[in-house]
Amino acid sequence: PLVLEKATPEDEQQREKWGKKIEFLLSCIALSVGFGNVWRFPYTALQNGGGAFVIPYLIVLFVVGRPLYYLEMVVGQFSSRGCVKVYDMCPLMRGIGVGQTITMFTIVGYYAAILSLAVRYFVDSFRIPLPWSECQREWTNCVDSSFIGQIHTGESNGSVVPSAELYFTKTVMNILPNIDDGIGSPDWKLALCLLVCWTAVTGLLVKGIRSSGKASYFLAIFPYVILFILLIRACTLTGAVEGLKYFVTPQWEKLLEPSVWYAAVSQCFFSLTIGLGAVIVFASFNSFSSNIYRDAMIISGLDTVTSLISGVIVFGVVGNLAHITQREIPEVMKAGPQLVFVIYPDAIAKMDFAPNLFAVLFFFMFTILGLGTNIGIVTTILTSIRDRFPQFQNWKAVVTIAIAGFAYGLVFITPGGLTVLDVIDYYGVTFPTLTLIILEIVAFCWIYGVSRLCVDIKFMLGIDTGLFWRVCWGFLTLAIIVAIFLLEVSRYKLMEVPISVNAFGWCLYSFIVLQSIGWASYAIFKQPQRGLRKITETLKPIEGWGPENVSLRKDYIALITHKQSIDKSRSILKRVYRRIFK
Repeated sequence: PLVLEKATPEDEQQREKWGKKIEFLLSCIALSVGFGNVWRFPYTALQNGGGAFVIPYLIVLFVVGRPLYYLEMVVGQFSSRGCVKVYDMCPLMRGIGVGQTITMFTIVGYYAAILSLAVRYFVDSFRIPLPWSECQREWTNCVDSSFIGQIHTGESNGSVVPSAELYFTKTVMNILPNIDDGIGSPDWKLALCLLVCWTAVTGLLVKGIRSSGKASYFLAIFPYVILFILLIRACTLTGAVEGLKYFVTPQWEKLLEPSVWYAAVSQCFFSLTIGLGAVIVFASFNSFSSNIYRDAMIISGLDTVTSLISGVIVFGVVGNLAHITQREIPEVMKAGPQLVFVIYPDAIAKMDFAPNLFAVLFFFMFTILGLGTNIGIVTTILTSIRDRFPQFQNWKAVVTIAIAGFAYGLVFITPGGLTVLDVIDYYGVTFPTLTLIILEIVAFCWIYGVSRLCVDIKFMLGIDTGLFWRVCWGFLTLAIIVAIFLLEVSRYKLMEVPISVNAFGWCLYSFIVLQSIGWASYAIFKQPQRGLRKITETLKPIEGWGPENVSLRKDYIALITHKQSIDKSRSILKRVYRRIFK
């Protein structure tokens, strides 16, 4: 049943809450643990020093990932507002939340498309023999993925390609070499799978967090059951030890390369889903006094452990594949979708024991992980809409998002879809997220103020905020992200697509980021004051900012009024000091 905090007669209508506290924790796990752990972390580790990459990743997690995750949880739970309405604390910066919502919709299209691929492979996994294990007649230079041994090729024949790769590139996706002449039409089988995915998301969200919260028990826990089965299997494969050695053996010289640290920050953002508004939204459905400090530590820690387990599985499987085909591990490893839909199927086809079983388990796990994250993404978009238009019924909003998401997702299941995915991911997600997270930290930690955040935490949880969190929020985290952003700008190169597509990418980036300027201008225009006060008033929380419970809000306003009355220093340095450390 829907659980609401007990309201007094004078209370406003309360926001719906998680049925049980554990549902929040499990929903956050389902949101954060997804594709980024299974395919992105292992390949990123391989490209950036193997075991040495884990060191910058853990450092970045400690000083960037966890502080931001906890920060977003704090503002969401304290205000019971979504990622747009939370900027009632600073109306000038509301465009950040709007930009994050648009970024989330940018993500949801290709995330659901990748999920449809997983569904297609899950269904195919029941066919005997596995359809990607054998070559088809029309394929040239093909070798069965079920073949075990070294492939010898003459110079006249050229290199041969495993059937698992040709099955993905020709049968499933029919991939085009470029998109100069267009992207082609969607594959009808993948379109059907995409429809199944959106039907599942709609069904799980049609009743809001009441239904998605219950589903989180399965979406968050069951993948770990399969993950540990795959872990045992991967570690017992022949050649797995060599793959694991490659994973854990550090290349220390890589630590001096800025690109490795950039990769660590990118992986941290992608994996924890921070800077996109989802964590704020999920926390906004919490009861006011929930122990989010504990939850933030559990989720960020579990996410890291999951990435490491996924790394062990991937390198175990790749080590086995390298051993069987007598190739080097870097030659076998692939990035992104090809790791999941080429390397895994190729390795599974070579298993001498129950290949169909392990194919079913892997793609079912991958589908569940993707579904959990997709629900979180849609919930973020849904909350932004319903916070702005509360009269818009939940089921209507969900169906509208699903129809739009399905239509948008069709782009990514065309022959040129994966190329479009790379463009959208870079210009519409990676770059905007770095920009918006910088603005988010400025809004939360500098304009609203670290000291005010610490007062809010004390009022909400009854705990004092330590020096570590204050330093990270006030200086360190922001400095690291700004440095990473400048590094990314300095190494920017046009993508290898038509110039018009690059131009479209920059237009998409501009549309997302310029929301902050547009909504700031609107906030200033709406202010009745004149002159400079039109700006300064938009930097202050609106009347009614604080806990949603009216009686709690009255106590909070009294506390803030008292603190402001005793802090009237005219020294800028003293004000900055007090804003961070007092």
